[in-house]
Amino acid sequence: MARTRTSSAAELLLDLRRDDEEPLHKQLEHELRAAIREGRLADGFVLPSTRGLANELGISRGVVVEAYEQLVAEGYLSSSQGGTTRVCIRVAEETVAEETAEPAPAREAPKVRFDFAYGRPDVSEFPRQVWLRSVRRVLNETPNDRLTYLDPRGAIELREALADYLNRVRGTAARPERMVVVNGYAQALRLVLMVIKANGGGRVVVEDPGQNDTMRAAPEHGFEVVQLPVDDDGLETGDLDRIDADLMILTPAHHFPTGAVMSAQRRAAVIAWAKRRGAVVLEDDYDAEYRYDREPIGAMQGLAPENVIYAGSASKTLAPGLRLGWLIAPSGLVHQIADVKYAIDRGSPSVEQLAFADFLSRGEFDRHLRRMRPVYRARRDALLRALGEHLSSLRPVGASAGLHVLAWLPGGVDERDVVARAQEAGVQLEPLGPYWGDGGPGGLLFGYGSIAESAIDEGVRIIASVISDLISGT
Repeated sequence: MARTRTSSAAELLLDLRRDDEEPLHKQLEHELRAAIREGRLADGFVLPSTRGLANELGISRGVVVEAYEQLVAEGYLSSSQGGTTRVCIRVAEETVAEETAEPAPAREAPKVRFDFAYGRPDVSEFPRQVWLRSVRRVLNETPNDRLTYLDPRGAIELREALADYLNRVRGTAARPERMVVVNGYAQALRLVLMVIKANGGGRVVVEDPGQNDTMRAAPEHGFEVVQLPVDDDGLETGDLDRIDADLMILTPAHHFPTGAVMSAQRRAAVIAWAKRRGAVVLEDDYDAEYRYDREPIGAMQGLAPENVIYAGSASKTLAPGLRLGWLIAPSGLVHQIADVKYAIDRGSPSVEQLAFADFLSRGEFDRHLRRMRPVYRARRDALLRALGEHLSSLRPVGASAGLHVLAWLPGGVDERDVVARAQEAGVQLEPLGPYWGDGGPGGLLFGYGSIAESAIDEGVRIIASVISDLISGT
């Protein structure tokens, strides 16, 4: 019986032209030399034996021996008697350096010592061991057919587990058949825009200030953007009756970036508007699981399942790197969204979906959130204390939930100057400006998800010093 033989040698992509006038050993030299100098073959890489490469390329061993010997002589390769042939890039690097003038190195950005970047969970707290157990169960117990292409809406196991969780915790009206698993909110947003556009939509209502992802994505997909202001009760709905739009994108449970909670009256007004217009509301429920000083606010989707698309993800609760998100869509849109998703990437990774389903169904997600809420609350409290002690001229808002606080700046202080000087001092934070549509008051976004509680006070002290210097003109 014939046996299949395999080689442990690495394969190489080498272009040899049999009909070329140049000898084969010269062509092989050029190909290997170029691969080394361009970095496609790394320092220390072990080349195939002369016999192995000759067999792979269908040429005589003498051709390979001659090419190797020439490159060893030039210093591109090193070889030992009876041993292996390896890439040696020292000479190659020196040669390239002589032929190409390197531009002056860019100035290094100041090292970040205190990171107040918003929207980042503490990934050092990711429950690795528990997640690993879920992954192991999936790999040990999952039937083979669950590792092939799945339903365009995603793994049924995850959709069922998510529906149970979201109905219980967020008050949604989720059903597995109306859910689509996506690669985070960014993909969810674009899928919805694509489907609404394909159905004839052309105008979208957004919050001002609001997510700049939306402000970029909507025009890219051919939408006219209508901006409505936000106050302490969320989106202002007084002018809704005069607005004809096909889609509205909201963060009602915890408005980004102000942290406002949309009132019940305004939620009702938005839903009534959507029903009258035949429009759709995309509800971005990005961090509602983290709440500290108020009762949980249920999802709008539970009030109008045929008019609201609910979007959530694991990015703020577990880790952005999981790239797991979900949509609950009206019955008339779910298959369109799933079909577009499937056409783009053939579905999100099945192992991660099944592992998250196991993680959810065993109650591990609930346990993780219960463990993390007091951690984030302690950091939130430390931030508010530090702002009150060192920056009493700032007015913090939106601190009752989430992973960031917005602090309004006093008049006369340019947020861009604060951010730039703070960065020079090793403090990272973001200005509010990029989230305004037509501009508005200045503010600073203080994220506390990924900064240690013990570092918060000193970081705020530095910002206070920066603002003091700006006010005094120094």
